[in-house]
Amino acid sequence: MTQANPNISEKAPIIRQLDDAAINRIAAGEVVERPAAAVKELLENAIDAGARQITVEYADGGKTLIRVTDDGRGIVASDLPLALARHATSKIDGSDLLNIHTFGFRGEALPSLGAVGRLCITSRVAGQAGAEITVQGGRMGETRPAALNGGTIVTLRDLFYATPARLKFLRTDRAEAQAIGDVVKRLAMAEPFVRFVLRDVSGDGPGREVFRAEAEQGDLFAALHGRLAQVLGREFAENSLPIDAEREGLHLTGFAALPTYSRGSAVAQYLFVNGRPVRDKLLVGALRGAYFDFLSRDRHPAAALFLDCDPTLVDVNVHPAKSEVRFRDPGLARGLIVSALRHALAKAGHRASSTVASATLGAMRPEPTGARIYQMDRPSLAGRTAAYQAQAPGFTETAGVWGRVEASDPPPTRPGEGIAGQEAAAQADPGPAPAEYPLGTARGQVHENYIIAQTATGMVIVDQHAAHERLVYEKLKRQMAENGVAAQALLIPEIVELSAGDCARLLEIAEDLARLGLGIEAFGGSAVAVRETPAILGTVNARAMVLDILDELADRNDSNSLQARIEAILSRIACHSSIRSGRWMRAEEMNALLREMEATPHSGQCNHGRPTYVELKLSDIERLFGRT
Repeated sequence: MTQANPNISEKAPIIRQLDDAAINRIAAGEVVERPAAAVKELLENAIDAGARQITVEYADGGKTLIRVTDDGRGIVASDLPLALARHATSKIDGSDLLNIHTFGFRGEALPSLGAVGRLCITSRVAGQAGAEITVQGGRMGETRPAALNGGTIVTLRDLFYATPARLKFLRTDRAEAQAIGDVVKRLAMAEPFVRFVLRDVSGDGPGREVFRAEAEQGDLFAALHGRLAQVLGREFAENSLPIDAEREGLHLTGFAALPTYSRGSAVAQYLFVNGRPVRDKLLVGALRGAYFDFLSRDRHPAAALFLDCDPTLVDVNVHPAKSEVRFRDPGLARGLIVSALRHALAKAGHRASSTVASATLGAMRPEPTGARIYQMDRPSLAGRTAAYQAQAPGFTETAGVWGRVEASDPPPTRPGEGIAGQEAAAQADPGPAPAEYPLGTARGQVHENYIIAQTATGMVIVDQHAAHERLVYEKLKRQMAENGVAAQALLIPEIVELSAGDCARLLEIAEDLARLGLGIEAFGGSAVAVRETPAILGTVNARAMVLDILDELADRNDSNSLQARIEAILSRIACHSSIRSGRWMRAEEMNALLREMEATPHSGQCNHGRPTYVELKLSDIERLFGRT
């Protein structure tokens, strides 16, 4: 016998109209789930008001105080009570909910904040007197005159004091403060021409400045690059590629980092739609899809991408927090991101991130352990120069550096060992000047695996196996793109039973799968017949492959599983076909390998996302030896 639910009464329920205070508290649960959400709403209002200087102050992680000061247009004194009314806004007139050009438009933020905290708004419009209004727990006070130079100051104290149960779900002050900083930084990236200041005013005193981003000047790309350097750091700015692509009304701009500048998690991925920071699964999947051939599964790309389009092509009214969007043509948006990023990465050629060299130099600097080591004072620059000149004549007999590679005296090859790149080596100039090529000229080989090359400004250390593996892999991919993937017809087609929805979704991409060697067709009802599989994969479980593809389609609206499996086979072939570690190479072969790296896109990282070479500037090398 089942027990009756105590929450269900036998009497007919009575429908009641909730009062405004209860409605606002309910709305606050959707709009303001933590202090960072309150900061986001207030910052967006300031930006919509045309502010060029915004200061955010908080105390105790935003739980006891949030204050946002801006120099925007302000609010007329007579409109202050209306600004705190539910669904009252100056952003739209309600006639068209798709044509939205501002951050806010729902008219829920201020009344929601006033319903769960102690809210005070002080504002002044140019040419008019300032005014102030307060609301506590949904109870609105009278409008009073106030002194203010211009703009608006919104002060929120004791967040969730009217709903104390919500306080139990907040994290530590440090975690909430970090979330506030993330919100400010995201909006600072979206508005490079606006000055942002973030302060922690917990305790006594003027407070501690947590973040500052000065307003940038110049064109949009230069301003964005400067702002990203302020927010994400100089390393990201120096190791990122500019993105500028357009397709059918969608315009993608921003910066994407080189594959060798990857992260251990997705914390450095910032996506914006019409200037609005979003966390959209479609866009994140497109970003990862653009890098999937260049990074291992445990690494994540870093990027700040801005997708702009006509507001009617995207719906931002999916969630009250406005952090999710829905595109009218999601395939177009995804295709634009993937193609633009892949084009930029290919255009970068063999370039690798400068952080690789920084890590190498850091590994070369021994850190003192134990007792402090005292050294003699180093001589002056003039003294060191005189010492070098005095020592130079005594070493004239060793002008030919030991271990130097010469075309007339190449290192010996082992008996019976083949020579990779022989055709290219026969055409290569064995001794070009270092200034002629970005990767320089081979000068030696150490440990039978690392090529030492001299450039005009320093030196390059190349991992011969990793570099040649990438070159062979790219060559195999080009051949596959030109000739297609050979398909192996099955003697007996495999019938896979699916749901009606999965069957329709799979048949929509049947042509794309056919280009990758997987031939499928409808087999009546909701079943499909697999008639061909990619020959390069050998014997495969067709049913498992089809189900894997459907899982990716359901998760990301796109599938790369088949292409990833094919390219994994190509990568394995490239690994076994490349120059092995422990093999001596002639000067011609090493130079031919360097020239091919310069001409091959993505040669700066191997098939697993690791760098294939390290470049050290002469100034850095001299600094290691104390010569500067």
